[in-house]
Amino acid sequence: MQLYFKDRLFSAGITEILNEQEQQVGKIDLKSAFTSAIDVYGADGRMLCKGRFPFFSNRWEVCDADERQLGVLRVRFSFLSKKFTYEAEGRGRYDLVGSFMSREYAIHDESGTELAHFRQVNGMFSSGAFRLDHTSTKLDSYELVAVIMGMYAIQKRQSSAANAGTI
Repeated sequence: MQLYFKDRLFSAGITEILNEQEQQVGKIDLKSAFTSAIDVYGADGRMLCKGRFPFFSNRWEVCDADERQLGVLRVRFSFLSKKFTYEAEGRGRYDLVGSFMSREYAIHDESGTELAHFRQVNGMFSSGAFRLDHTSTKLDSYELVAVIMGMYAIQKRQSSAANAGTI
């Protein structure tokens, strides 16, 4: 399955999730420019999952519509690459890895098998937009949308912190 989705300027409002035929197959509610919380809805309009930073935390939690935790995304420090780990509750650990200058990432399970890959497809001065290519049944595509949006939120936080430190 191939999905396209994006952030919005100021990270607030509703944005569409599109398939490869540019048909809407869901939406993301970017709750607020101040909290980075999101809700992910399927094609039928039903909420499937949500993502958020817990209070004073740098980890991104993904929960189902009933607030049961699906997993936690954390940044892993690495030299010359971008790494994140998503620990899915009872379903294993998954690594999101991209090279330092690349806008492309692969998602691997614990055995090193690639389950999906995604690419940031936006321009330099526009909000984040992504293309997800996913064929595995180990993780749901909409859950991965929440994970990728969480990775992007973590990167924005890191960038803000770095920029604030240079003033």
